[in-house]
Amino acid sequence: MPRSATRVCKNADMGLPSADDLLILLAVGRTGRYVHAAETLGVNHTTISRRIAALEQSIGARVLTRVGAVWELTDRGREVLAAAEAVEAAVRSLGDTPGQMRSLHGVVRISATDGFSAHIAAPAAAQVQLDHPGVSVEIVAATQRASQQRSSVDLEIVVGEPSVQRAQAIPLGDYCLGLYGSRDYLSGHGTPVDIDGLNAHRLVYFIESMLQVDDLDLATSFVPGMRQSVSSTNVFVHVGATRAAAGLGLLPCFLADQHPDLVRVLPGQVTVRLTYWLVARAETLRRPEVAAIVEAIGDRMSAERKALLGERG
Repeated sequence: MPRSATRVCKNADMGLPSADDLLILLAVGRTGRYVHAAETLGVNHTTISRRIAALEQSIGARVLTRVGAVWELTDRGREVLAAAEAVEAAVRSLGDTPGQMRSLHGVVRISATDGFSAHIAAPAAAQVQLDHPGVSVEIVAATQRASQQRSSVDLEIVVGEPSVQRAQAIPLGDYCLGLYGSRDYLSGHGTPVDIDGLNAHRLVYFIESMLQVDDLDLATSFVPGMRQSVSSTNVFVHVGATRAAAGLGLLPCFLADQHPDLVRVLPGQVTVRLTYWLVARAETLRRPEVAAIVEAIGDRMSAERKALLGERG
């Protein structure tokens, strides 16, 4: 028998990958966990494990490897994932009406800081949902470092450049913190005229012992002598406490400037400029519904640039 015929027979015995198995790999590759993939697809964990094993047998190579508590794609797995994405795109295209905007579907989960969640992520998600009712967006508000095992969220928004592996980190844009006091507070305690004068005032900011973000931790280095007044893990508590005359608040300008009763103190001397970064798996960013959210977030960041930098007016 000719060698070419022998090769064909071997391929026939091995079998081609199942389209269903490719879509299962797609779900595992995006979530990093069999359980989450099973929930997405409406099957059980055992089925996921069995179909991944069948896929690996059909192509003769491992597509996933265990890293800590999550599954990561191997080099061969990334190649197979590209084929899985093509299958998904082909299936989705069958439901599209010629000449109309492609309808997107799926759930996108975002982890972001409190302020970003309310001011950027929520309006961006609302716009995508308006254009694509089949897309659901879940926003988890948290101020923390980027996770090394992002199995529970699709997109992470963090403050400061993250150090991550097996993921992409993309700068979204800058925002500024400024020092603010309520009109009532300043009329009773006086308005400081220089940095040294700040030591006579109390600071409203994050709880030092619970702050995980280095850039936010360093933000108060301009005045180490200020004692804490009301502190919280939530930036909206900072705004509320500052408005209630608890002290001077180190606040995101885009939140504080919305309140006429807050006055910025020493704007020429106290301006802390920080950067929002987006972190996600490369394969997650290729999902059409995720790409739509990322684009909407970018548009919102551009539209709100002056407010983010404290230049609203």
